[in-house]
Amino acid sequence: MMSAAAHIHSTEDARRLAKRRLPWMVFDYIDGAAGNETGAARNRAALDGLTLEPRILQDVSKRDLGVNLFGTRADRPFGIAPMGMCNLSAPGADLMLARLAAKYRVPHGVSTVASTPMEKIIDVAEGHAWFQLYFSGDGAGTFKLVERAKAAGYKTLVMTVDVPEVGRRPRELRHGFKMPFAIGPRQFVDFALHPRWSLTQLAAGKPQMANFEMDGYDFDRTESRAKADWGTLARLRDMWSGNLVIKGVLNVDDAVSLQKAGVDAIQVSSHGSRQLQSAPAPIDRLPLIRAAVGPDFPLFYDSGLRSGEDVLKAFDCGADFTFFGRALQFAIAAAGEDGLQKLWDVLSEELSSAMAQTARTVIGK
Repeated sequence: MMSAAAHIHSTEDARRLAKRRLPWMVFDYIDGAAGNETGAARNRAALDGLTLEPRILQDVSKRDLGVNLFGTRADRPFGIAPMGMCNLSAPGADLMLARLAAKYRVPHGVSTVASTPMEKIIDVAEGHAWFQLYFSGDGAGTFKLVERAKAAGYKTLVMTVDVPEVGRRPRELRHGFKMPFAIGPRQFVDFALHPRWSLTQLAAGKPQMANFEMDGYDFDRTESRAKADWGTLARLRDMWSGNLVIKGVLNVDDAVSLQKAGVDAIQVSSHGSRQLQSAPAPIDRLPLIRAAVGPDFPLFYDSGLRSGEDVLKAFDCGADFTFFGRALQFAIAAAGEDGLQKLWDVLSEELSSAMAQTARTVIGK
């Protein structure tokens, strides 16, 4: 009998299997987007509309999928985007991702709302972890997290700036999804109809937002983050001597201002289309931002990537590195750590094949 992982030949396979196995509430939390999800469709259409031009009769027998990233070597040109409450996809998901990051020397974006402590993740990832920061409330707790990340050994901080307020995602609202995780009558019925997931979660214990188990910080996911401004960024830049990445940028003028403010990289992103339904497709903005910041400034990309070919398209549009998000959670939900490895192999093979067909032996600069 074939294992579940053996059925994963694409990200869509992983999503289909995950949809079957996850409770509706959890699947829609991971899969959902803002509004009626036309923003997600717009970005997917923009990515699908890009083409890669085949070239012939060039020796592409030896291809290198590695890239340089902040002065170190990453074995793949894609990493793991920060995602909240990953352990909802399966117990131990955070550490599965951390082990993958260590194996391929790629960054594991550790979310502010991760369900495993940041110290544990960076240890398992063997240092290949970046801490993603949300500013919230008056910022007091936020800057405590910065100090904690510094003490844990993080060298790269990713400040997400496209969530002044949490986007309205009707799919998760209909299910009453909340963090911290809450179980009511509706959720109980949902979980009862998905016994495999429910029993494994029951054995492991309810996922928690592990990074807030510290004095002086009670996190409220719905708390306004609207007070963050350029002064906040200046303060963060002053206190963080490592790499500072600003994630969630779609406007060219904002990108130029960030470059002038001394950040180390910009991540072009629409938060996986989870924030503003009417936002432009990030892949369309990527070349405009590249032109504005020049050829040498580090630009990263996430949102809507579903294949190795998508990675190559993002590099053609100006990216220096890319990140996959929910697709990796679907692989874990579908088949655990074996599923995650299988999808990673699929993405790598898709990229390698696309490089060969477009006559490339290296990716990026």
